[in-house]
Amino acid sequence: MIPKGNVLHNKLEYALEEPHMPNHNPRDYLPDVQDGLTHRERVVLWCLKELQEERGGRHVPTGMLYGSVLEYVDMSVEEMQSILVRLIGHTIRSS
Repeated sequence: MIPKGNVLHNKLEYALEEPHMPNHNPRDYLPDVQDGLTHRERVVLWCLKELQEERGGRHVPTGMLYGSVLEYVDMSVEEMQSILVRLIGHTIRSS
């Protein structure tokens, strides 16, 4: 057992803590008065546009879009997919 106060003990305690997740800004979920998009929806659309331009107008794989979105906001795959579904106006069908 490593005694408390030891540098190694402190490092182990820090490593075993739950990872810190930044708090979400409540304004991320409020729609803009001009177009009705939330900040998170706008980030998804902007990333999609940028990636489509990089790919010469070709379709963007969802995984690539998700990676790009994570550079700007912290969201789950499910949240991003629900934003995409809402924006394109289709429902997800189970196979």
